[in-house]
Amino acid sequence: MSYAHLELVSYYLCPYVQRAAILLLEKNIPHQKTYIDLANKLEWFRQISPLGKVPLLKVDTEVLFESAVICEYLDEITPGSLHPLDPLEKAKHRTWIEFGSNILAVMAGFFNAPNEESFEQKRQELMEKFAWVERSLVTPYFAGESFSLVDAIYAPIFSYFDAFDAIADFGIFTDTPKVRIWRQALKERPSIQSAFAEDYTHQLLTLLKQRTSYLSMLVLSNPTV
Repeated sequence: MSYAHLELVSYYLCPYVQRAAILLLEKNIPHQKTYIDLANKLEWFRQISPLGKVPLLKVDTEVLFESAVICEYLDEITPGSLHPLDPLEKAKHRTWIEFGSNILAVMAGFFNAPNEESFEQKRQELMEKFAWVERSLVTPYFAGESFSLVDAIYAPIFSYFDAFDAIADFGIFTDTPKVRIWRQALKERPSIQSAFAEDYTHQLLTLLKQRTSYLSMLVLSNPTV
């Protein structure tokens, strides 16, 4: 199948970028990947990114932004949709994709919480979020045996927790057995394994050590990390 020239503009540790990277690999779409330094944005990037964020997907001379939109586009230009065919089921999947973005926002607070009190608040919020996910899961993937777009959206979330688990057991998945099964199934998916560099967790922990958050303090105080 012939495609437009696709270039994914990426940042190494961005979970939103990884959504698109998984889709490109899952659907075997030829593409080019360009990494940028978000702390030192080049002028060419500023000229094509309305929000100053990644991912961007360059489609020949056009540019798409926002990860959910990019993933929908990649799904639509390839055979075998990763969305359900039923309109109501498709809409439900889209709501859980949006919920995944909400989880990432809470995770950012967990990652950057300046003190133990705010850190604990975000930890509790994450537990509540995944309790909601638990109620809707079928497993091994989100909707059962078939991999869907929702799965690609949540895989980067769980990759961040690989780093968190290296620091300590924060108990976020203690009461969500189906989420734990789902997380493992995603971890074993070839497209997901290929989307993340082998040292992804190490790089994320290195970034944490450079912060001044409560989680950073926990990393620095753990000699095994």
